[in-house]
Amino acid sequence: MGDFRISTFVLGPVSTNCYLIYHNRTKEGVIIDPADNGAYVLNKCRELGVTPAAILLTHGHFDHIMAVEDICRAFHCPIYAGRKEEELLREPSMNLSGSMGTEAVSLEADVLVKEGDKLSLIGLEWKVLETPGHTEGSVCYLVESEKLLFSGDTLFAGSYGRTDLPTGNTKKIFDSLTEKLFLLSGDIRVCPGHGEATTIAREKTSSFRGF
Repeated sequence: MGDFRISTFVLGPVSTNCYLIYHNRTKEGVIIDPADNGAYVLNKCRELGVTPAAILLTHGHFDHIMAVEDICRAFHCPIYAGRKEEELLREPSMNLSGSMGTEAVSLEADVLVKEGDKLSLIGLEWKVLETPGHTEGSVCYLVESEKLLFSGDTLFAGSYGRTDLPTGNTKKIFDSLTEKLFLLSGDIRVCPGHGEATTIAREKTSSFRGF
């Protein structure tokens, strides 16, 4: 990745991947889907000397957002989320916070993103892909220069996100995969919301494509 580094933290009751991507020289970073341990993420930022410039949310489920407020209080960085995820972020009954022993969380994004938006952050261009299905407002973030896709819970290694939670839709996640993500270059590395990394090429030939 040249001047850029990725640290992955697996946090929370359902082992959510929280990503810290940062420029090794400027020490500016982006946090993707901060899970439930704000103190841990903040400590890692301090250990690495990284200052977060933004928080990118792939979607609004509780296991991806619980540490957002702690990070924002410490670094005052803006929150980015999909334009169709406002209600789910705002309503604990929809984002499922308050369940599984967690506190209820209501968030408001500072920047609502849509299909084709290009975000200039930490010296990288982040292309927004709207990928509804796991939730209506799910998005992925594509960094073409580094051949990276942060897929949230839309695409996993050998699997895809469940669609039986609020605003989920099986047909829409099928369309997001087959008509959008599987059209990307096969050598793109997929960094999912849970589990190990994979590639577009590997997932295009995965057995789950027949769902």
